[in-house]
Amino acid sequence: MTHMRLDMEAVRRLDDPDFLTAHIARALHRGNGDGNLFPAGVSRSSISSSVLLPLGSLCGKGRGAGESCVILNKRSRRVRQPGDLCFPGGAMNLRVDSCLGRLLSLPGFPLAGWPYWSRWRRVRPQEARRLSLLLATALREGLEEMRLNPLGIRMLGPLPSQNLQMAERVIYPMVGWIRRQTRFYPNWEVERIVYIPLKNLLAPELYACYRLQFDTGDAGRNADGPETAEFPCFIHRGLRGTEILWGATFRILAAFLETVFGFQPPPLHEMPVVHGTLGPDYLGWRKTR
Repeated sequence: MTHMRLDMEAVRRLDDPDFLTAHIARALHRGNGDGNLFPAGVSRSSISSSVLLPLGSLCGKGRGAGESCVILNKRSRRVRQPGDLCFPGGAMNLRVDSCLGRLLSLPGFPLAGWPYWSRWRRVRPQEARRLSLLLATALREGLEEMRLNPLGIRMLGPLPSQNLQMAERVIYPMVGWIRRQTRFYPNWEVERIVYIPLKNLLAPELYACYRLQFDTGDAGRNADGPETAEFPCFIHRGLRGTEILWGATFRILAAFLETVFGFQPPPLHEMPVVHGTLGPDYLGWRKTR
């Protein structure tokens, strides 16, 4: 049985952008409190990355147009973790992102319009500087990966960091609303853009247990058969087929849905099982010959 304390008013008004963005910003602000979201040294850490969780009323020009969606990238076959759904983002470029971060509080830039920016600068000045740097990273990567216009983003707030389980990296998510842009132009890292309606992410029946077999391509390591692990996942059935959303992207979205809507997926043992295999190329397991 799903354990939820759904905010029904927010659910009913999913497709009211003015209400929804204000609600999300307030919920994230309450969820963040006055804790230490960005530890000292985050800007110079080699394991720090930042991503943007983009939202918008952009489900397409036909069926579903106008629905509030989460917008994701499907990773191309030319990068690690090919085929996965992910948010735009990546590692910091300290020299570039420091300069960009200083611009973000100017009129017309995302931090200037965030209702909590003045409070952060006054009460949490060190964290405010780190926030501007991390947001700059996420916006720069969004511009590179999908030609996301940084001036068209309304900043809604940060989420708690997530540790990657398959790599030594910490991800710092930022939530933003895309105000005007309706077309994106993916670069070589992105196969295509995927839109998932928020209402679908609040449907318990669309969640599953992802039972994965790991084929590392190492006969010695796999002498007893492929390693297997189970992960919670979300099943997205779109016009171009079925996608499985799992891993760090799933955890970031789960944290967002719980903070904003009070939604939690069903427990792992109560969900139906879907099967998958990760081959030797997924994380570069294949040996170089």
